[in-house]
Amino acid sequence: MVVSDCYRIRPDGIDLTVRLTPKSSADAIDGLGVQADGAVHLAARVRAVPDKGAANAALERLLAGGLGLPRSSVAIIGGSTSRLKTVRLTGNPDDLAAALGEVVAQAGRRA
Repeated sequence: MVVSDCYRIRPDGIDLTVRLTPKSSADAIDGLGVQADGAVHLAARVRAVPDKGAANAALERLLAGGLGLPRSSVAIIGGSTSRLKTVRLTGNPDDLAAALGEVVAQAGRRA
């Protein structure tokens, strides 16, 4: 399992698959996970509750902060009411891929 398994490259960035756990004890990116069908996702958790978009907004802030992106460069484009989401990261795809790799590596060191 490698980081590139959880995203698709776009000309203007990356579409990232994220599995979000709301109502957690802390906001964190937990690394990579595998779904029952074998698809890979980035696992994240936030303290916010899934009410009126609060958990989605918290995920966008978490990813922006963790990847060093402006908040306007992170947007949930699919799965807004599901745990499994598609998040669009806008920017240089190579830079975004490198930042994702570092975030996943840091999560692995914490585990």
